[in-house]
Amino acid sequence: MDGHFVEVNHLRQYFPVGGPGGGRKCARAVEDVSFHIDRGEALGLVGESGCGKTTTARTLLRLYEPTGGRFVFDGQLVFDVEKRQYAHMFPLRKRMQLIFQDPYASLNPRMTVGDIVGEAIDVHKLAAPGKEPRGSDLWLNVRARRLERREQIIHLLELVKLNESYVNLYPHELSGGQRQRVGIARALSLHPDFLICDEPVSALDMSVQAQILELFQELQEKFGLTYLFISHDLSAVRRIADRVAVMREGRIVDMRECV
Repeated sequence: MDGHFVEVNHLRQYFPVGGPGGGRKCARAVEDVSFHIDRGEALGLVGESGCGKTTTARTLLRLYEPTGGRFVFDGQLVFDVEKRQYAHMFPLRKRMQLIFQDPYASLNPRMTVGDIVGEAIDVHKLAAPGKEPRGSDLWLNVRARRLERREQIIHLLELVKLNESYVNLYPHELSGGQRQRVGIARALSLHPDFLICDEPVSALDMSVQAQILELFQELQEKFGLTYLFISHDLSAVRRIADRVAVMREGRIVDMRECV
């Protein structure tokens, strides 16, 4: 598997179960999962509910600390539990992003669309970068940053087929499809190479699903994105993925080309 853009080897994720005095029992959510994805490729991950698809996704991004295994992203070691080696995640966050299943629960209801999309821009200081201003230049620099930030947000919304009028709206004012587009724009705000899409269309109406799947295809062609596309809908996976991995009870039991 040397040389692949995404390389996952023997990934394991166990969770402790039981109350006090329950011993050291563990639920084996993910057990010995290995796969690779080449740059610009889309790998579909399918399986019944509870088989470990979402846990796999969140473990790769270290939202859950892995129990075991090794993950290498574009030649960089993200984690290797067996050797107790961990890479610093902050710079990698720009390159690996997650799109959540529920487009409403994943958005902060107290934040406007502009602030949701712009939050990562603020955290990573991507708006109008430059040397620190001094004295009378301070206000001019702050204003420049605000203008640059707004322009970036509007551009991101346009990428997902929304416009400037959505910047000051709140999630409850949007439809399900519009909320998911905001979630995609947020994921794109750091210009990632690798998107993990965790059942991104399962909560949407059929007509909206087709539009979002078409958007994913357009974004992949435009930016050369690499996808791990998680779903239980084989028709959606077939439309997006180059290969499909079938997961059952925490293990990958089959891997095939999509035809």
